[in-house]
Amino acid sequence: MKGPRSREQDVGRRHDAEGANGRTDLHGRHGERNGVDNGDRDREASPRRRISGSVAVVSAKTHLAELTGQRCESVSALNPTRDGWRVVVEVLELERIPRTTDILASYVVDLDQQGELLGYERAHRYYRNDVDGDQ
Repeated sequence: MKGPRSREQDVGRRHDAEGANGRTDLHGRHGERNGVDNGDRDREASPRRRISGSVAVVSAKTHLAELTGQRCESVSALNPTRDGWRVVVEVLELERIPRTTDILASYVVDLDQQGELLGYERAHRYYRNDVDGDQ
């Protein structure tokens, strides 16, 4: 039958769990002694999950509409990157009559893995009726 542990037994157990570098607690977590938050090292040990492609598209369109004030017409590309997502969004920049002469632009939007904006740029502009992609 086991009785209550003494303070010396707990200290010895804690020392064994910390090992030589003193960077793990009793539960095997990395950090400072006594469970104090270690900052970046803890966040690196448990990275957040990447958002889905459909969520990345919504995020890219939202960011782009806020930044340009223009209406997003469509998405022409979505690719995962090492840092998150790259989304190419088609934007109506100038509405004309007839609609075939509207001026659209392709914007490349880079997002991190949580959907936050890393950067964006206008790749090219074109007339709506420009099916060959000539500029």
